[in-house]
Amino acid sequence: MQRRTRRATTAAALSLAMLPLAACGSDSGDDGSVELTVATFSDFGYEALVDEYEADHPGVTVTIQVSQFEQHHQQLTTQLAGGSGAADIVAVEEGWMPRFRESKDRFANLADHGGAGLQDRWLPWKWEQGVLDDGAFVMGYGTDVGSLAMCYRRDMFEAAGLPTDREEVGALWPTWDDYFAAGREFLDSGADAAWFDGADTIYSSMLNQSEIGYFDRDETFVGDSNPVVEDAFLAVGAAVEDGMSAGLVGFSQEWNVGFKQSSFATAPCPSWALGLIQDAAGEEAAGLWDVAAVPGGGGNWGGSFLTVPAQGDHQAEAAELAAWLTAPEQEKRIFQDVGSLPSIPALYEDPAVSDFTNPYFNDAPVGQIFASSAAELQPNFRGVRDSEVRPVFGSALQRVEQGNASPADAFAEAVEEAAGAVD
Repeated sequence: MQRRTRRATTAAALSLAMLPLAACGSDSGDDGSVELTVATFSDFGYEALVDEYEADHPGVTVTIQVSQFEQHHQQLTTQLAGGSGAADIVAVEEGWMPRFRESKDRFANLADHGGAGLQDRWLPWKWEQGVLDDGAFVMGYGTDVGSLAMCYRRDMFEAAGLPTDREEVGALWPTWDDYFAAGREFLDSGADAAWFDGADTIYSSMLNQSEIGYFDRDETFVGDSNPVVEDAFLAVGAAVEDGMSAGLVGFSQEWNVGFKQSSFATAPCPSWALGLIQDAAGEEAAGLWDVAAVPGGGGNWGGSFLTVPAQGDHQAEAAELAAWLTAPEQEKRIFQDVGSLPSIPALYEDPAVSDFTNPYFNDAPVGQIFASSAAELQPNFRGVRDSEVRPVFGSALQRVEQGNASPADAFAEAVEEAAGAVD
């Protein structure tokens, strides 16, 4: 599964004169004013920042457009192909970057607007994901990284006789085998909740800890031969058959309801998911959720880039705004507001990040947890066709959860369908 959203769209985001997606792009007034649009998938934490930017840049008006993950990226694909309609600045999730890199001529080269001189801001691997031609073409500025952790319900753990202290919880599951063993202990205690939210969120977390997933670095499909893929799929499938899954699709409306109804005890939580969980579980669950280390030793799920389509009339102004939104001071504020961990390593030692605690999650030191994980992680390679293949395996796991296929049969079906899709 790819990251669907970062946080539920807020009333503040909607109030920023959201325009229909088909009517994107910049405009200029007769008085020389400039109107810029920024298109994202859900709340990137830009609302207050935009107000500040407009105050410091008289004559510049910025409109934020928010849409759902798949719609957002498919819409951009159509707009790039048609040569019109794209926003001045468009967020692209890391899983879609390989595909859009194939169409670099449809994007402004941010190196022409000072982008090459900003390289040292970002984690080296994050920078590499956003550039081509050995860095000569800068396609996007990194926003956040999806440093992984595991969220858990302290009260459910206590009732099941499991440790509740986050350090002890992390020690409980250094590996995914240990995590599933703890799940069996949880269910054996008589708990009336599932162990985890859904098969695909666990599977995605496991897969995102591997350097190679469905494609190797020469873009060859290896989902049928990479043991990491099969091992993770079958391990999660076995856990589903053991009754550990709540059977929910991550980041769906049903997933939100699952939090509200206390349907499960654990859920993988990339840094950007904390706001989603808080919104879904509600204030009545404040202090019940906590954050511990993820099994398997870190990993990355998600993270995005700000790009500037070449069809815009105000590329220089858009590039300036994109650079400002991804600058250290702004990324630091976004982390505190919506939980998106900066992709700027210098901030991991900044007290505003490293000492930041989240009161909703039992005062968990989320800055320390996510920053330490991000500093160590290596990104999962995404092929150009990754966004087509990944949902196939997610759907196969849903068939296991629905009782319509065994893990082995579902995996074989997914491999056959994915291999046919990329032939």
